[in-house]
Amino acid sequence: MKVILLKDVPRLGKKGDVKEVADGYARNYLIPRKLARELDEGALKSMENELKMRMKKEERIRKRSEGILKELKKRVHKITVKAGGSGKLFGSLTGNVIAEKLSELTGIDVDKRWIKLEKPLKELGKYEIEMRLPGGVKGTVEIELVKEE
Repeated sequence: MKVILLKDVPRLGKKGDVKEVADGYARNYLIPRKLARELDEGALKSMENELKMRMKKEERIRKRSEGILKELKKRVHKITVKAGGSGKLFGSLTGNVIAEKLSELTGIDVDKRWIKLEKPLKELGKYEIEMRLPGGVKGTVEIELVKEE
């Protein structure tokens, strides 16, 4: 019997795959647990429509992320911080703090999960911050840490 998988099934396939399975396996295990649906015209069309909708949604997310990254790349973002005479910060700047500061400076809602830092920033200066936005969009944004007067 041919079935369309509605969820990922270990050792069988991923959601949306069309598989040939034994009749008993489909009727007694997959279909009652709503893991699969018997292949017919309606099931095939609904899966195609779902796939098209998912692709459109992913494209919208990717375009939005590209727009956000383009806006953030336009300039060097100056963040004022408290620092000692030698240029060492009192404390450190983490991805969470950088996201808040970028949101304040640009008016764009920046999520802390988008910012990838190897370690927190502890000195004044210019930095290129790696960003990974939804939709697989990656890039770098320049920030400059300046001493608060």
